[in-house]
Amino acid sequence: MSPDESRTESHQDLLYDWNLVDPEPAPTHPVELDDETLRDGLQCPSVRQPRLDEKIEILHAMAALGIGAADLGYASASRHVLEDVVALLKEIEGAGLAIAPNCAGRTIAHDILPIAEAQQRSGVAVEAALFLGSSPIRQTVEHWDIDFLIKTAVDAVSLARREDLEVMFVTEDTTRADPQDLRRIYLAAIEAGASRICVADTVGHATPSGVNALIRFARRLIAESGEDVKLDFHGHRDRGLDIINSLVAISAGAHRVHGCGLGIGERVGNAAIEMLLVNLKLLGWIDSDLSSLPAYSEAVSRATDTPIAPNLAAVGEDAFRTSTGVHAAAVLKAINSGDQWLANRVYSGVPADEVGREQVIAVGPMSGQANAVAWLSRRGLSCDEQYVEAIMTQAKAVDHVLTDDEIYALLGTGSG
Repeated sequence: MSPDESRTESHQDLLYDWNLVDPEPAPTHPVELDDETLRDGLQCPSVRQPRLDEKIEILHAMAALGIGAADLGYASASRHVLEDVVALLKEIEGAGLAIAPNCAGRTIAHDILPIAEAQQRSGVAVEAALFLGSSPIRQTVEHWDIDFLIKTAVDAVSLARREDLEVMFVTEDTTRADPQDLRRIYLAAIEAGASRICVADTVGHATPSGVNALIRFARRLIAESGEDVKLDFHGHRDRGLDIINSLVAISAGAHRVHGCGLGIGERVGNAAIEMLLVNLKLLGWIDSDLSSLPAYSEAVSRATDTPIAPNLAAVGEDAFRTSTGVHAAAVLKAINSGDQWLANRVYSGVPADEVGREQVIAVGPMSGQANAVAWLSRRGLSCDEQYVEAIMTQAKAVDHVLTDDEIYALLGTGSG
């Protein structure tokens, strides 16, 4: 047995995983992701609309993470958006990106025909994600009845199919809709030719138990239809349940879940695709290389003028940075032992190296000497007692974590 194999085996004794005592059922099919950053994400009132070159950069970052599908935009919003969609489709084809494109639209010809135009001009197959409000609340506001909804669904799906578009039929506000209405609408859309149906938690209303019940309901409908139809879940985070709801949806039988970079989107946003990826990887439900996750998040941040919060899980500046003495001491001991597995888990639930990051030990008011030693060692500087003491004296006198420049100035050395 090699040293690495021996170490890996010994690690199994260091972590009793309560998550495995009564786990959610693992999916019986490959997990798919649909990145909505370039459509639903751009409906966030606070974002800047990206330039085409920025959209292309994000598209390549999606592909690097193994994200298999992406909504390229609302093609009917303007001629400018349509031209961007066509350009993105050509980029997918020309660069050989393993991304299945889709475009959102309402269940009206005005929205469907531009998607068909984009497909025709690019020569790349596009899935039309056609959405229609389904809940009694929406029906009341719009003065719709169930017969109108069924006819609208059938007419829209039929038009899209005549235009040679594959269709994902989306019921908006599914998580507050009447099951009998959903049954009639979905079955009508499937009969008209929809190859996917999507359960949408449009206002972030659902709890995990609600998602579980709804996905199982939708699976029974698909079975009743007798057609080979896939099932999607689209979640928002108004109640902060976006990630757990998406995981429950997959466990209950959804083939694909949707998300946006940095969780941007309408109101407080959509499911954050970074955290979907991280959790799916840690659960063993996907085997994607997530080392480029920081690059993806930074591309979305730059393109939309969305700051990455320091405490954002996995990709925030503080995700793997500690300035607390007891934490730093333990991390430093693990680092000094040469055991990377241990260093990335002693005070982390997400291993830094799985997501292209590393452990960082900073120095601040809550620090101990281990922090100063770690800071100096990392930069190849002497851990002389006077240096450690000078850093700690300064750290205890300020109200913030010391910046590198502050410590270099204190030591009278340059960062170069």
